[in-house]
Amino acid sequence: MAAEAVETIQREMTSFARRARATAGRMHPELSLVSYTLLAHLEGSDGCRATDLAAHYGLDKSTVSRQVTALERAALIERRVDPDDHRVQLLHLTDPGRRILAQVTESRRTAFQERLEDWPSEDLERFAAYLVRYNGWSAPED
Repeated sequence: MAAEAVETIQREMTSFARRARATAGRMHPELSLVSYTLLAHLEGSDGCRATDLAAHYGLDKSTVSRQVTALERAALIERRVDPDDHRVQLLHLTDPGRRILAQVTESRRTAFQERLEDWPSEDLERFAAYLVRYNGWSAPED
C-alpha cells in the first residue's frame, strides 16, 4: 500500500468532513450534520428507537440522546408508542421536520451538483463507485 497515497486520502477525507460540518451549519443553523443524518435516517424508516440510531451510526447513546432532545425541542421529531410493544417509544419525523429535511437535502444536492458540474461523466461514475466501495467496508468487531 502506498503510504503517501493513504496519507493524502486521510487528509482529504478529514478536509471533506470539516467542510461538510461547516456547510450543514450554513444550510440550516439549527441542524448539525449529525442532526441532518439522524433526520434522514428517520425519514427512511418507519420510526426507530434512539438506541437503534446509536447502534446504526456507531455513536454514543448520550450523543444521540442530546441530538434527539434538541430535535424534539425544535419540533422536528416526535416520540410515538410502538404499536407492537407499548413499552417502547419510536422516533418519527414531524411535518416541519420533513420540510426542513427536504430543504436541506435540496440545498446539499445543488451544492454537490455545482461542485461537480465540470467533471466528466466517467470521473463521476468512478468517484461514486469508489465512495460506495469505501463506505461499504465495515470495521471488524472490537
